Amino acid sequence: MKKFFSTALARGLVWQLIGTLVGAGLVTGIRAMMGLSITDTFFFTEPAWVLGAFFGVLFFLAGNGSVSDWFKWSRGIDTPEHHEDHYTGWEKYLNVSLDHKVIGIQYTVTALLLISIGGLFALIFRTELAQSQLQFLTVDMKLFGQNGPQLYNTLMSLHGMIMIVSILLGIAGIINYVVPLLLGAQDMAFPRLNAFSFWIAVPAAVLLLMSLVLGGFDTGWTGYPPLSVRAPVGVQMFFLGVAAAGWSSILGALNVIATIIRMRSKGMTAMRMPIFVWAAVATSIIALTATQLIGLSFQLVMFQRLFGMGFFDPAKGGNPVLFQHLFWFYSHPAVYVFVLPGLGVISELLPVFARKPLFGYRWIAMSSMGIALVGFLVWAHHMFTSGMNEYLRVPFMYSTLLVAIPTGVKFFSWVATIWKGKLTYPTPMLFVLGAIVVFLLGGLTGPPNATVSVDLHLHDTYFIVGHFHDTIFGGFVFPFFAALYYWFPKATGRRMNETLGKIHFWLMTPSFFVLTFGMMQIGLLGMRRRIVDYDPALGFDSTHLVLTIAGYLIGLSVLIFIYNFFNSIKNGEKAEGNVWNSRSPEWQVPSPMPVHNYDQPFEVVGEPYDYGLPGSKYVEFSSPAKSKHK
Repeated sequence: MKKFFSTALARGLVWQLIGTLVGAGLVTGIRAMMGLSITDTFFFTEPAWVLGAFFGVLFFLAGNGSVSDWFKWSRGIDTPEHHEDHYTGWEKYLNVSLDHKVIGIQYTVTALLLISIGGLFALIFRTELAQSQLQFLTVDMKLFGQNGPQLYNTLMSLHGMIMIVSILLGIAGIINYVVPLLLGAQDMAFPRLNAFSFWIAVPAAVLLLMSLVLGGFDTGWTGYPPLSVRAPVGVQMFFLGVAAAGWSSILGALNVIATIIRMRSKGMTAMRMPIFVWAAVATSIIALTATQLIGLSFQLVMFQRLFGMGFFDPAKGGNPVLFQHLFWFYSHPAVYVFVLPGLGVISELLPVFARKPLFGYRWIAMSSMGIALVGFLVWAHHMFTSGMNEYLRVPFMYSTLLVAIPTGVKFFSWVATIWKGKLTYPTPMLFVLGAIVVFLLGGLTGPPNATVSVDLHLHDTYFIVGHFHDTIFGGFVFPFFAALYYWFPKATGRRMNETLGKIHFWLMTPSFFVLTFGMMQIGLLGMRRRIVDYDPALGFDSTHLVLTIAGYLIGLSVLIFIYNFFNSIKNGEKAEGNVWNSRSPEWQVPSPMPVHNYDQPFEVVGEPYDYGLPGSKYVEFSSPAKSKHK
């Protein structure tokens, strides 16, 4: 325990608490001198909580040491690169490191923690929905200053945003760990910025969870006004948490783009890059250019609450639909931030286990860029029922349907890669195939929502919930697990247990199908989303009970994975040699990766996915003895 409290994480959390009290105390003192009230909720006024939360993030970053080098540089002190960690074992993952591999693991473990918390919230409100009428989240109960229905709204809202943040962190984890290895680089282009990008996400997660104990919020993960203008002070923590996580996403994207442009190995032209790198480029372009819009939309609501501004208040000349345009201009391209890396994982792993060249490599690479581009032109399909001008509906309907073209390119390429391949089915391949099927279901249920006449009926029903979960699970969650099982031996030098991995897959996959098909069925029958109760006369009780059981089985499968993950770090079978018989450069060196990745640089001399072609090579190391190519 003493070791834990000496880590950067513990110091940062202590300093975040101190910063919160300093900021809140500053506002409280000023208000006292002006004769204004010093408390209206939870010890402080709302302005005090907002400034306190902002100070808390700054104090966290200063206290945990993630900006120490920049402070030294500003004072003229030399700050040489230091990629060797001073800590061993678990301690190095709780301290500031500049090694992209350590940072990738920090992102990934944080993402798993948040997924567990967000999933727990879902199971709580899903249990309430298992039967009509209020069961345990009753009007009379009080928890965190909220009654049952208010707590339901908070848990439902936090589930959505915590899962979104966890996905962003999981994506950053995979990209941080894998992209430099695929490029042959020693690290990311800006190691200190890389560390900063991770550590600012930690106080962001803390702020999101703080909203639960500061009255919560009932807006859903979208934070629409006027609900967000009237919500308790917890919604301000939600806004600030998302803003801090947005900075993590923006700065991380900038780093990824710079790394890919400037740090590729000799011979690695654009059309010889691994396909996952193309997915990382497309993802980073969206994150770099669009994330500001969600921060801006939330900031304007914050100002409206704090200063009485009327951005979204019609009585003051504002327009609440403007918020939706700002919000969705990021939040729909954000869907592709979630799924493009997952689709890249599918394309990266599929030829390894099919033992065939990836069909249509150039088309898959360009389809990622096409999805990123078209993704900026479809945001208003979320607003067909919002009251926006009707003449805008048709062009957004067509642009949304257009996304099916580059997405279809990927599907046909995957099917052609599988066709007559020599398939093997280790756990990573199972999750790749599961991802293809689940994402296909998400894709097939998308066009009805993009069609105006149908969306007017389906909008805000459980059909949308089922479609969205199909898209996110197929586009990110299944590929995320595939990537973890696949690159775990490279990160740890040990393999995860295959039996537990297959139990994880075969427990989660059918349960997930039951969950989403059931959601879409009751959605078609009129079941609304984001409600704590429903009329028993509708006859949805049995379906909701089945959905709740399926949700618990998914949760159980994730617990099995988490046990497998942490147990295998010490007790897993040792990974020797090229575990997956891959052509990728990281598998041509011992596991786990050396500190500086490659002792000998390599040159790209062939195509990345020419599996099964006699005599073909992708990379050639400067010392031939170091490389074995299949």
